[in-house]
Amino acid sequence: MPLPLVEQRLEATPERPGVYLMKDVRGTVLYVGKASVLRNRLRSYFGSPSAQANKTRRMMGHVHDFEYIVTDTEAEALILENTLIKRYKPRYNARLKDDKTYPYLKIDLNENFPRVYITRRVAKDGARYFGPFATANTVRKSMDLVKRLFPYRSCTKTITGNDPRPCLEYYINRCVAPCTGYASREDYAQVIDQVIMFMEGDTEAVTQDLEENMTQAAERLEFERAAVLRDRIKAVERVAEERRIKVDSGPEVDKNHPWQAGMDVIALAQGSAEAWVEVFFIRKGKLIGREHFFMEGAQDDTPGVVIGQFIKQFYGSALTIPPRIVTQHPVEDEEVVTEWLRGLRGGAVRLVWPQRGVNKQLVETVADNARQGLAQHRIKWLDNRDVIQQATGELEEELSLPLPLNRMECYDISHIQGSNTVASMVVFEEGQPKRSQYRRFKIKTVEGVDDFDSMREVLRRRFKRLAAARQSAGDSQADEAGEIGEEDAAQRPAQEGWAAIPDLVLIDGGKGQLSAALEVMLELGLEDIPLASLAKENEWLFVPHTPEPIILPRDSQALYLVQRIRDEAHRFAITYHRNLRSKSSLGSPLDLVSGIGSKRKRMLMRRFGSLKGIKEAAVDEIAAVPGMTRSLAIRLKQTV
Repeated sequence: MPLPLVEQRLEATPERPGVYLMKDVRGTVLYVGKASVLRNRLRSYFGSPSAQANKTRRMMGHVHDFEYIVTDTEAEALILENTLIKRYKPRYNARLKDDKTYPYLKIDLNENFPRVYITRRVAKDGARYFGPFATANTVRKSMDLVKRLFPYRSCTKTITGNDPRPCLEYYINRCVAPCTGYASREDYAQVIDQVIMFMEGDTEAVTQDLEENMTQAAERLEFERAAVLRDRIKAVERVAEERRIKVDSGPEVDKNHPWQAGMDVIALAQGSAEAWVEVFFIRKGKLIGREHFFMEGAQDDTPGVVIGQFIKQFYGSALTIPPRIVTQHPVEDEEVVTEWLRGLRGGAVRLVWPQRGVNKQLVETVADNARQGLAQHRIKWLDNRDVIQQATGELEEELSLPLPLNRMECYDISHIQGSNTVASMVVFEEGQPKRSQYRRFKIKTVEGVDDFDSMREVLRRRFKRLAAARQSAGDSQADEAGEIGEEDAAQRPAQEGWAAIPDLVLIDGGKGQLSAALEVMLELGLEDIPLASLAKENEWLFVPHTPEPIILPRDSQALYLVQRIRDEAHRFAITYHRNLRSKSSLGSPLDLVSGIGSKRKRMLMRRFGSLKGIKEAAVDEIAAVPGMTRSLAIRLKQTV
C-alpha cells in the first residue's frame, strides 16, 4: 500500500475504540486486534520497522490492506475481537487450537428422571451444564467417575415404573432402577442433586446427604442399603481426599480462604509455534478438575499476551466463571478483561498475579504440569511412526533430498553477552533423538560474538574427521554427488559417531549461518551432504544456491519435525552454556590460586558462603579454615 495513501487513511481513521483487521493481497485476514484509540494503534503498525516486535515486522511484510470496525466501548471491542478471531483464525493471532464446540456434561432437569450425558451444544433450556472439557476423552473420564459414585440411569428408555425387573446395573449398584418403581421420582432426584453437588466440588454436602440416608436406612433395618450407602460415602471421601490441594507443605485452607469461593489457576509452557495452557479448577478448596488446551500462533508472543487471549477465548464460552482467576503472568489489558469477565459472571471477578505465598506455589505447580504436558506431547508425537514417516516424506520432497531421510544433525550456537560461546550437535535417526550421539563444543578460536565464525569452527571440527575417513578409504562418493539413487541407500554402510554420514545437516539460523556452513563443506569436499537452515524469525527453510525460502505450511508435519529438532539443539546448547557460566562464575577466581583444589574450595565456600565473603574475610580467618595455611591464605587474598 503506497505510503501517502496510508497516511490519508490513517488521518481518516477515528480516535475511537474498535477492532481492526490486517489483510494480505488475497484478502485473507492475517491479524485481528482491538484498540482503545484506533488511529493511534493502526499508526504504530506503519512506523519504523526497527521499533516493532519480530512478529509484527514479519506480519507487516505481508499486509496489503486493513479495515476497522468502530465500537462504543473498549469492552465491546474485546468481545468483537474474540468473535472475529474464532471466525477467521488469523495466522498471527494466538488462538485456541482446533477451536470447535467443546464437550460438556449435561443434566436435563426438565426430564422426570434426568440423565447425565455428553453434549456439544449449550442452550438456555433449564438444564445444568458442566464444562467445557478439552476433549471428549476427558469428559468421558469425568462421566465414568460420576457413574461409579452415583447410581443414576444411563438408559434412554421412557421411565414408567412398571418394568417387571431391573437391568444388570441395578444389581451392581450402578442404578436405583426407577424403571421398576424401586426408586420414586423424589429418590431419583436426590441422586441427581448429589451428582450436581459433586460436580460443583461440594463433596461435604454430598457425604452429609449420604450419611443421613444411611442413618435412615439403618433405622428402617435396611442394612443392605445402608452398607451400599456406607461404601458410597467412602468412595466419595476418597475422591475428595485425592482432589484436596496441597502445595509444598503450605498452610491448610481455611473456610475464609479465596479457594473456598472458587478459583481457576492458569499457567502455560510455550513451544516453537504453540503453547500448552494448563488450567486447574478449584472449588471449595478442592481440585475438581484440570484441563489443558493448545494455543496456536503463539510464537514470539509474550506469555501475558497468550494467557490474555486464552482467557478471552475460553471464558467467552464457559458456563461458569469463578470470582478469582490466578495467572502465571500478568494479563494484557487487565482492566478491560476484568470488566468483561464481571459482565459475563454478573458479579465480582479478580485477576490475580501472585508474587509470593501459597498462590505463587500453586501457580508454579500448574506451570510445572504445563511443562511436563508439553514435553510428553512432544515425546508422543515423536513416537508416532506414521506421523514421523509423513514428516520425513514431506521434508524429503520439499528439500529434494537425494537419499531417504534417516539421519539428521542439527547445530546451534549459544552465548550470552559474548561469554562462554558454545555449540551443540543433536542427532535424530528415523525421527527419533539419538542422545548417545549428541555432542557439545566449546568455541576455542573465535573472539567475541561471531555466530558465523563459531559455526565454521564447529562444522570444521565435526566434519574434518569424516573428510579424512573418506580420503583414507579412497571413497569416491564426493565425486558422484547427485548420482546416488534410492536403490543405493540400503547399500550405505551403517556408521556411528564421527564417521556417520548425515542425510541432512540442519543449521539454526538464516542465510548467513547457511553460507558459513556451505563454505566449510566446500572446503572439506563434502558438498554432497545436504544442507538447510531454519530461520526462527519466519520459520522459513533456506537451502544453498536458492535465494527464495522454502515456506512449509504452518500445519505441516515436516515443519513440526524440524522445529522439534531445532528446539532440542537449542535446549542442549543452552544447558551446556549455563553449566559453563555457573562453573566460571563460582570457581574461576579460586582456580587461579595454585594449591587450592576442589576440597579446599568446598571448605572455603562452606565457611564464607560466597566469593564476596572470602574477599571480605581477614587472612587469619581464611588460614583457620581446615586444610588452609597462612601462606596459602595470603596468596588467595592477593588473587581475589
